[in-house]
Amino acid sequence: MNTPRQPTLFLPHGGGPCFFMDWDPPDFWNHLGDRLRALPGLLPAPPRALLVVSAHWETPLPTVTSGIRPPLIYDYGGFPPHTYRLQWPAPGDPALAQRVQELLAGAGIASAADPQRGYDHGVFVPLLLAYPQAQIPTVQLSLRGSLDAAEHLAIGRALAPLRDEGVLILGSGFSYHNLRAMIGGAVPDVAGSSKRFDDWLTAAAETPDPAERERLLAGWAGAPDARACHPREEHLIPLMVAAGAAAGDAGTRCYHHLLGEVTHSGYRFG
Repeated sequence: MNTPRQPTLFLPHGGGPCFFMDWDPPDFWNHLGDRLRALPGLLPAPPRALLVVSAHWETPLPTVTSGIRPPLIYDYGGFPPHTYRLQWPAPGDPALAQRVQELLAGAGIASAADPQRGYDHGVFVPLLLAYPQAQIPTVQLSLRGSLDAAEHLAIGRALAPLRDEGVLILGSGFSYHNLRAMIGGAVPDVAGSSKRFDDWLTAAAETPDPAERERLLAGWAGAPDARACHPREEHLIPLMVAAGAAAGDAGTRCYHHLLGEVTHSGYRFG
């Protein structure tokens, strides 16, 4: 039986353990939480495995988790005690980790494996909503510390065959990530700058020609208000892996919302 090709996705993962605590207003994170819960419905079939690229792990070489039972890494601070007891015991997938390394090597990209590394909150927080039963084998892939967009597009291109093997490639980040603005700092024109960048990013992601799409995304720092929205780009770079793995498939905005004054979006390819 043929396995349907999985799309690739880039979705916001929220702020820390935001979906599992009280907020004022109480519905602040509800729209995004509902979208993450609906993630399985975006797919043509249940994935056999997940490959997640989180904004919260950077290494000199792209590195995969290769353990059988990765622990959780509660890499956030100052939240209620119960948020450090969240559980998402999804199994690892050493065979998938090896396959990722083989594909990267075939593209001339050196990589590494870490059998001890666990899932950080960019993995387990959104997937605790999307797949609460934690039954799908999951591998996390790090960002390269260079945070170079073109390098991560190339990583995505190398991993594209996984989509025909039943693997969902998920970029977990945020299309807007200026923490000073998001926590109420004195940042001018948050609404305008986030919308201008979001409009540009959506047009780039939805560019029909894949080569032109990659050219635009590789040059993201020249986009309107790019550095106002991403003083540091680690939350945007997972999008590059998802877009690179799209190959010739079209990109569409699959999520869009205002979080306070901040416009932010998610994207699907294929």
